[in-house]
Amino acid sequence: MVTWIVYAGAAVACLAIGLVAAGQAGALGGRRPADLGVHDGRLKPPPSTPNSVSSQAALYEGDGARYARIEPLHFDGDAGTAFERLKQVVSSAPGARVIDSRPDYLYAEFTTPLLHFVDDVEFYLPPGAARIELRSASRLGQSDLGTNRKRIERIRADFAAAH
Repeated sequence: MVTWIVYAGAAVACLAIGLVAAGQAGALGGRRPADLGVHDGRLKPPPSTPNSVSSQAALYEGDGARYARIEPLHFDGDAGTAFERLKQVVSSAPGARVIDSRPDYLYAEFTTPLLHFVDDVEFYLPPGAARIELRSASRLGQSDLGTNRKRIERIRADFAAAH
């Protein structure tokens, strides 16, 4: 019995080491989606899996869309100033790398420190709106254990505090 427990423990340790090594080698980052951006005033729909959040999820159907629902970022005052403030918050967030920055659109990749999973995070400022639409989605996996929602809520808090 003790021998079996030792072997099982060694196997689990080997799997964990292999997973970390795969992440460090970039094997868990996935590929950047080709269909990101704003299309007809909409960000990409949420996937069918519970590993994303989107302020536009109500525009879509399915379990993934129900799970993904989150409020957009609201602001008072000048839209351009608010969007610049958001860009500063995102660019200074841990693990963030801004890929595309325009006056009405921001796209960043967030990479986890240990396993190097990559999440795609987008923000869109609709013309004349006092809100910023958003989407944050994992590239790989079935569940994100709430990571995308926590990230957006942290960005929301930092955005409000920077005002």
